[in-house]
Amino acid sequence: MAINRTPVLKRCRSLDLEPHFLGVNKTSHRKNTRANRKVSEYGLQLREKQKAKFIYGVQEKPFRNMFEKAEKMPGLVGTNLMQLLELRLDNIIFRLGYARTRREARQVVSHKHVTVNGKVVNIPSYKVSEGDVIAIKEKSKSLQRFKDITEANKGIAVPAWLEGDFDNLSGKVAQIPLREQIDVPVNETLIVELYSK
Repeated sequence: MAINRTPVLKRCRSLDLEPHFLGVNKTSHRKNTRANRKVSEYGLQLREKQKAKFIYGVQEKPFRNMFEKAEKMPGLVGTNLMQLLELRLDNIIFRLGYARTRREARQVVSHKHVTVNGKVVNIPSYKVSEGDVIAIKEKSKSLQRFKDITEANKGIAVPAWLEGDFDNLSGKVAQIPLREQIDVPVNETLIVELYSK
């Protein structure tokens, strides 16, 4: 699997992205030296795609496959794409507050700490459906890691489309998220334009 080893804050600066969207509570005081440079239409489209890929931790090929899947679904392609990204298992774990960042959520899933409807799932890109119950495995709840995470994420706001039970480290997908419920600074119409060329 390809790993992007570029420092998070450096990548955030180049994509003009606030680190808190990734769950990182650091800030960079450096200024982007290319901030005043005029960006072409293609450059803007490419930046939006890179931003979406970076936020959700998806590589190019799976992202392209997801876009093709979104095209076949009824409704707006851009909205479908954002919904597919939000319904990834690692993102749901992050949204419920059972991991501090999406990268950590990915690791939590890969290490078999998560169950979906009572069955252990270790695929971070697993697509969760409406009504699915996601929980941290009973054995794993007592681990120091999850005690630290729950301490750090106490009082975190869970999105309206999810139901979270912080005490039992479980949650449920109450509904498919609407575009206005997804608080990610990505203009998906530019991504659609880029792939439509």
